[in-house]
Amino acid sequence: MFTAINAASAYNAARTAVSPGQAGGAVEKLSTAAADFAQQMAQVDTVSTGAMTGQVETHRLVQTIAEAEMAMETVVAIRDKVVEAYQEILRMPV
Repeated sequence: MFTAINAASAYNAARTAVSPGQAGGAVEKLSTAAADFAQQMAQVDTVSTGAMTGQVETHRLVQTIAEAEMAMETVVAIRDKVVEAYQEILRMPV
């Protein structure tokens, strides 16, 4: 059974979860993550070019490619979660 205190607590928790201040932090973190991913892909490009010209050893190339693969899997997982959340919103009755 809901009491006034339970309802007030639930409202307070929901209000802070969707406040604009909280969303701004998430946007900044997502923006930073995208910049880090772009930097990782640029590093792979640089290292692979260096490996083709003989300036970078193969071990470093393999290590960089493995790190890029992990970064790509992370980005794909985030994208999948965003798409899933968007689809959940679309399924909500209006």
